[in-house]
Amino acid sequence: MDLGIEGWRAAVAAGSAGLGFASAQALAEAGVRVALCGRDAGRVEEAAARLPGAAVPLVADVGSAEGATGFVAAAREALGGIDILVPNAGGPPPGNFASTPTEAYPDALALNLLSVVAMCKEAVPAMQAQGFGRVVAITSIAVRQPIPFLILSNTARAGATGFLKTLAREVAPDGVTVNSVLPGVHDTGRVRALYGGDAERAAAMAREVPVGRLGDPADFGRVVAFLCSESAGFITGAAIPVDGGADTHLL
Repeated sequence: MDLGIEGWRAAVAAGSAGLGFASAQALAEAGVRVALCGRDAGRVEEAAARLPGAAVPLVADVGSAEGATGFVAAAREALGGIDILVPNAGGPPPGNFASTPTEAYPDALALNLLSVVAMCKEAVPAMQAQGFGRVVAITSIAVRQPIPFLILSNTARAGATGFLKTLAREVAPDGVTVNSVLPGVHDTGRVRALYGGDAERAAAMAREVPVGRLGDPADFGRVVAFLCSESAGFITGAAIPVDGGADTHLL
């Protein structure tokens, strides 16, 4: 399927591994020029080398507003502009209400909320000026169904979703769409690390997903790429679960 975005320019945050890399790969396969970032120079350079086309590796830590802004600015300079922005970052430490101190919240908000705000502040005005653009943020299914023992992530990502929905309505008249994709459990390095190579635990995790398996990161990336396409130009303000049917809500 021709997504109609060949030659567009994309900045994909935290794109050296996992769902960020899968999104960068799907966009590159659609003919998009991609700049991706990671904290480790070797890893992000290796990831960029695996993508079709001349992907640009950038070393950046998007765990703060300053780092997030710096990544987008560097991507714009490298690509000559940004048509697609994929805000993304790792998750904060686990914990529940009782075990998580108040002092832990600012870092979590910086990582999963303020970084999204900062990236959009740096990228979206130029999209408005040119009359088109796509923002597709990677958040979590937790914004629809909070995950136990992830109170920091649940809180910060819910805030990011509220910001993105508000932004979508403000910039829609300017030809810019803003959506988020809510991953469930996918077969990524982080998830494999959680079950430590325990095949029985991995199988049990897969059985909890209605489709009976963990998500394929490549499929997730293609959802992100579709939301950037010409055909998705009437979709904005949406928070779309990609979770194998795990979310039980009607709406």
